[in-house]
Amino acid sequence: MKVVAGLGNPGPEYSATRHNIGFMVAELFAARNGISLKKKGHQAFYGVGRCNNQELLVLLPQTFMNRSGASVGSVVKAQQLMIENLVVVHDEIDLPFGTLRIKAGGGHGGHNGLRDIRTVLGSGDFIRLRIGVGRPPAGGDVARHVLREFSPTEKKQLDDLLLLAVEALEMLLNEGVQPAMNAFNNRDISH
Repeated sequence: MKVVAGLGNPGPEYSATRHNIGFMVAELFAARNGISLKKKGHQAFYGVGRCNNQELLVLLPQTFMNRSGASVGSVVKAQQLMIENLVVVHDEIDLPFGTLRIKAGGGHGGHNGLRDIRTVLGSGDFIRLRIGVGRPPAGGDVARHVLREFSPTEKKQLDDLLLLAVEALEMLLNEGVQPAMNAFNNRDISH
């Protein structure tokens, strides 16, 4: 089994914010693969299904971003999951809007959701699908930036970015990390 955890904050006031792009990607991925995210447990909404004949659990933690580790850790423990079979989908301010990067292992890069997951799991050896949301303008507050909705220009391109991210996630799950990195790490929605 593999687990895809889309990170975000619960509640309608956060649903369209940059910080919730992990939720958006996981929800679109689940919909495209016929996985219903209606089950409740592990402090999350989740669903179980298949992608390319592979059993999969898609998780939307409902713990707020900074406490994502409680939900993700609960699933990892319950499924006796090997850490390298966990894919975390999250926003990344150090990537420009419209880009994404797949990464195996690493630090938290200042992302509090990743920090909490690493702390709870005692390891950072999981796979990340980092979705670029860009930085705020010079001198802008990062927390305020990620908790705001996308700009009007970004909103026009958001569907393309979500689709690109879902395609990357599907390749990652079906073909592995390296082929997905080769195919998607230098792409953005303008190419």
